[in-house]
Amino acid sequence: MIVLAQKIVSKSEGRVIALAGIEPSERALEIAGDDEDPRRIEVILREAARVVRVRPPLVIAETTHGFICASAGVDASNAPEPETLVLLPHDPDASANRIRDRIRALTGREVAVLITDSFGRPWRQGTIDVALGASGLEVLRDLRGTRDGVGYELHSTMIAVADEIASAAELVMGKVDGIPAAVVRGLDVAGDGRARDLVIPEERDLFR
Repeated sequence: MIVLAQKIVSKSEGRVIALAGIEPSERALEIAGDDEDPRRIEVILREAARVVRVRPPLVIAETTHGFICASAGVDASNAPEPETLVLLPHDPDASANRIRDRIRALTGREVAVLITDSFGRPWRQGTIDVALGASGLEVLRDLRGTRDGVGYELHSTMIAVADEIASAAELVMGKVDGIPAAVVRGLDVAGDGRARDLVIPEERDLFR
């Protein structure tokens, strides 16, 4: 399996925007205040399908993919040059499929592909890497209906396999080490899941 940082995928797909020429809206100016570049806030608002919470200058937003994350996934870290921002891929699952197809064409090998990014988590400090795009692997392991060692039947347990792999790979790649990819071996996780399947359906979301 190949695990790729979202930044390298976004850059390869041209998902980089320059701040020059961005005209901030009144809402962006209000959120930015005196401590943040309102042009960056404007880009975040444009990438957001829905603003979930604002504590200026922090914006938690739902992206068009259904991800709920800080800044709608817009990031200045590891950007190609100053005064630019990196956006999430338009369709990370499709990106993973294209990369997997290209690897197959070049090598003849079937290799799963996972695209990851860092997300914060409600009620817990620190970020972890999660799956944004996936191809060729089991994304969710559904254990409902199975029984544990004492015979108790599991009713709701679903393991976010792709997220667990993503976080493990981040320990190898690091945030500032300039390592955009990791190879994962020895896992029996072949499947046809999509990272989009990890987004909890609205009818099951207790916090929406």
